Amino acid sequence: MNGGTPTGPTPLRVGDPSDAERAATLRRLALTTLDANWEHDHTVPSRTLYPHQWSWDSAFIAVGLAHVRPDRAWRELRTLFAAQWADGRVPHIVFNPALRVGSYFPGPEFWDSGHADGAPPVATSGIVQPPVHASAAWLMHRRAPSAASVQALRWLYPRLVAQQRYLTGRRDVGGAGLACIVHPWESGLDNSPAWDDPMAAVPADAAVMRAYRRHDTAHVDAAHRPTDLDYARYVAIVAAYRAGRYRDEGLAGRQPFLVECPLVNAALGAAEHALARIAAVVGADPGPHRDRAARITEALVARLYDPVAGTFRPRDLRTDRLVPARTVLGLIPLILPDLPAGQVRAVLAEACSPRFGLAARMDRPLPSYDRTAPDFEPVRYWRGPSWLNTSWLLWRGLRAHHRPDLAAGLRESMLAVVARAGCHEYFHPDTGEGLGSPAFSWTAALLLDVLADG
Repeated sequence: MNGGTPTGPTPLRVGDPSDAERAATLRRLALTTLDANWEHDHTVPSRTLYPHQWSWDSAFIAVGLAHVRPDRAWRELRTLFAAQWADGRVPHIVFNPALRVGSYFPGPEFWDSGHADGAPPVATSGIVQPPVHASAAWLMHRRAPSAASVQALRWLYPRLVAQQRYLTGRRDVGGAGLACIVHPWESGLDNSPAWDDPMAAVPADAAVMRAYRRHDTAHVDAAHRPTDLDYARYVAIVAAYRAGRYRDEGLAGRQPFLVECPLVNAALGAAEHALARIAAVVGADPGPHRDRAARITEALVARLYDPVAGTFRPRDLRTDRLVPARTVLGLIPLILPDLPAGQVRAVLAEACSPRFGLAARMDRPLPSYDRTAPDFEPVRYWRGPSWLNTSWLLWRGLRAHHRPDLAAGLRESMLAVVARAGCHEYFHPDTGEGLGSPAFSWTAALLLDVLADG
């Protein structure tokens, strides 16, 4: 399943009059998608597959909404952070109480957050997602600065600081200043090959899933989704965390999955850079944020950079080894403005290699996994398909490190794939075919942001 002749759309010529027409069409598509997915105080990722509020989805969605519905954009983040736990964690799902019990798995009855110390009154999950929210808030304010955006930042700032404190404190299991994830879902790249080795050590039986009803395979081809054995392991990891009421004390002794993720920690460092800018707006001291950002980048390079492979890799804290899979996770540290020049060069070389195919003129979208790997799967969730959010993160990193040529090539590939297939959840990395959920919110939102920077 990992071959085929590229059949993606040919990029438009600079100055082509149809470029403006295409941009207008894409803006209408994006806005229609976001309006259809608005749910009174937040945006659902999709009406079919993901009917609640997801954490990093909301951050990406807010970035796009800032261009067209700024009031709605700030409400998106306010709703999410209203469900923040007392310890500072921002849950990866905030459940809509209006939906019937059993309408989504794993739902609120599975997570049982109400019995955890410090959980909010609303039902949530007990795990987190990458902390892209401070960066999103800064982009939103920068897009449309106003008295209202300053007021919104004043409300968000202490909550964003608490989120950072939680991740760099309670989740620093390795003791080196990086955040540890306790579940693949916390990375955002749920089913990535990056988690195969750490997941293999999690005891589980696929028969466990007979007690549950998965809803994803009712909407999407099962061949495109995680297997039942993967899901059984996901359930086992949550069960272990839930049994301790989601407390983080003693994680090393009871949690079967403990990994330092390059994307999560790059987002953590980027958040401190954003918080330094936000602090200056709201009258706080930016200095401590700059200091913490520098320390996170230093720890990220020391702990997760593989000088032999020339890329960043997750570290499995159970074995204290770097994970061998070469995934898009290894490219995302480029979002750090203070990433040392040697690592910048190495990440660019990795991104431009046949494994990922970044170029000033791309004939295929950026894959989520090394397309030359023997286990590359172009249609299975995070094991090959192209996603707009990881492409967008890399695009922002390319701009930060002054590679407008590569940024332009990646931008065009993002526009072309949506122009061809619509606002799908993810895309075939060879043909550009739309996969997963249609009418997907972060695809629409990030499309608006990419269009705005043409």
